[in-house]
Amino acid sequence: MDKNTRVGKRKKRNKAMRIFWSVMAVILVAIGGFALYEYNTVKNAADTAYRSGGLGNAENGSKNSVISNSKPIAILLMGTDTGALGRTYKGRTDSIMVAVLNPKTKKTTLVSFERDQQVNLPDYPENSPSKLNAAYAYGNAKELAKVLKKYYNIPINAYVLINMGGLKTIVNKVGGVDIAPILSFSYEGYTFTKGKTTHMDGAKALAYSRMRYDDPEGDYGRQKRQRQVLSALLNKAESATTLLNPSFISSLSKQVQTDLTFSDMTSMAKRYLAATKDLKTDYTHGTSYMQDGVSYQKISVSERQRISNLIRKTLGLKTKTVSTDSIDTSTSSSSSSSSTTTDSDTTGGAGNTAGPSDNGAAAGNGADSGTTGGYSAGNDQNNSTGY
Repeated sequence: MDKNTRVGKRKKRNKAMRIFWSVMAVILVAIGGFALYEYNTVKNAADTAYRSGGLGNAENGSKNSVISNSKPIAILLMGTDTGALGRTYKGRTDSIMVAVLNPKTKKTTLVSFERDQQVNLPDYPENSPSKLNAAYAYGNAKELAKVLKKYYNIPINAYVLINMGGLKTIVNKVGGVDIAPILSFSYEGYTFTKGKTTHMDGAKALAYSRMRYDDPEGDYGRQKRQRQVLSALLNKAESATTLLNPSFISSLSKQVQTDLTFSDMTSMAKRYLAATKDLKTDYTHGTSYMQDGVSYQKISVSERQRISNLIRKTLGLKTKTVSTDSIDTSTSSSSSSSSTTTDSDTTGGAGNTAGPSDNGAAAGNGADSGTTGGYSAGNDQNNSTGY
């Protein structure tokens, strides 16, 4: 695949991040509005979604102090697609972003991190090196925040985890969505015709967004269809009638985990919502390569420094030099995924590590198999066909 094609596809993926954060904005709007409309319904929903992430105090202050003083806040956004959040098997976070909301400048900066970056996990040296998207599976949001601190020198104040597969239920709650397919295909008993607008319930919308192997663009094509579903859902969710439906909010809360409390959310709805109107997006530019049969992304020291400077400046922090710890050992079969110049990062370690499993089952080289409830043999590749 040539460089221009890769750059174009990366831009398309970047658009998905905007949709992802827009969904988060809807959550804040909904909670802010419900605080006046039906206090108990919203509080119960927030309580359902709450899970402590064990993040502790960050460089720019604790979560509570940052919010109460209306300071810029860094929120770790994670998307998983391996089933209900109540499952014992957590899976990997294949969408990893940091959103910085600055109420003073009324701007939001959203940065996407390449899930296939090879990293050492601070609390799991025996499972290192691994991919960035494995950090949550091993040690929850706390471990992923530590990895981002280690490689990018950025603080994390709070986290939000969204179960993308659960969007099927949410689509049903808003009465379905209207979508004009960008590709003609049949999948899971449904037939889709390119350009023909059709009304989709949750099951049909999920089928439309899940198909991958018959798409000439593979996973990139699937991401485009996922963006369509999310965008259509956002349009429906912006309806006041939908947002004032307790059933919708209850459903949404079951697909989200966060360490933001009900009090945090209501405060943020008042103090930070204006910042979501002006959105700047960016992402880590890397170079793809194969190591021991596994596909990774090399993120150079200079690129990590660029991202670090961007996030720290938006948080009002002084820039700091990032660590030179880089463990990519192979440049064979590599191809650039962006036009950004990359450093030559070297030093040590193999790339095949056992994937984590909550139930203690043996894992085979870290392969995701999001439809089976555990990791299957493979080479740390994403085999999930889930949303």
